[in-house]
Amino acid sequence: MHVDEVDIGVDLVRRLLATQFPAWAELPLTPVSSAGTDNALYRLGDDMAVRLPRIGWAVGQVEAELRWLPRLAPHLPLAIPIPLAMGVPGEGYPWHWGVYRWLEGENATMDRIGDANEAAVTLAGFITALQRVDSAGGPWPGPNNSGRGVPLAARDEGTRAAIASLSGMIDIEAATAAWEAALRAPIWDGPPVWIHGDLQSGNLLAQRGALCAVIDWGCMGVGDPACDLMPAWNLFTAETRAVFREAMSVDDATWARGRGWALSCGLIALPYYQTSNPVLAGIARHAIGEVLAESGAVSS
Repeated sequence: MHVDEVDIGVDLVRRLLATQFPAWAELPLTPVSSAGTDNALYRLGDDMAVRLPRIGWAVGQVEAELRWLPRLAPHLPLAIPIPLAMGVPGEGYPWHWGVYRWLEGENATMDRIGDANEAAVTLAGFITALQRVDSAGGPWPGPNNSGRGVPLAARDEGTRAAIASLSGMIDIEAATAAWEAALRAPIWDGPPVWIHGDLQSGNLLAQRGALCAVIDWGCMGVGDPACDLMPAWNLFTAETRAVFREAMSVDDATWARGRGWALSCGLIALPYYQTSNPVLAGIARHAIGEVLAESGAVSS
């Protein structure tokens, strides 16, 4: 997916385990198919997973997850990954990597959700619980978490460049108008709160039709809570989005910024991943379409 990503395979992971965690080295090791962009994932035995950054901007995620996820987990109503060990560079692999407890489930695409409204309420409850966790000392948004949680204005240049690159693929006038409307929303002036930073179907797990876990915390930080409203547009449709908003009980400005986050992330992801990651490109198209449809209804 990236021109400068590290080549990772079963042989490399096996060697890393053999030299650093020999007790696990002979367990079955299987690549996990994923639309994730930052890390390669391998199932280790029945109840563990090995996760290795594949690109430079993901370096540091393992250390952050090892520090913070065990502190967040007791406060949250859905399961999250629990780091078990951190590996160090070796065998030609340049970065720290992690071993985690395996979480059962499938990516929570809407065709795997039994009741979309129930899922919206469940996800809203999870986000609300996360925001209530004490954020003192938590990581501020920046390059370490892809800037998730910063003021939307910090994304203006990249978002406008993405809009220009999508000429002929989307309604760029409508996208520009929707983006500028989001920029006009009042900025967050409350205390920073915990955010996951990348809530979408690929980072949500479902079992038996219900949400059960939230994975991939590489974009976590403390900042503007609007960032975690993105599934209102990248996952849900209009009816379920209304249920989600009522359950979140957010003000108009935060909702408008959340719409801007969904639009910006969708616009930037679509041209980058349209050929290398069809799943993520599909999520981006859905988000853009939902935002533009809602923005047209709001302005009419």
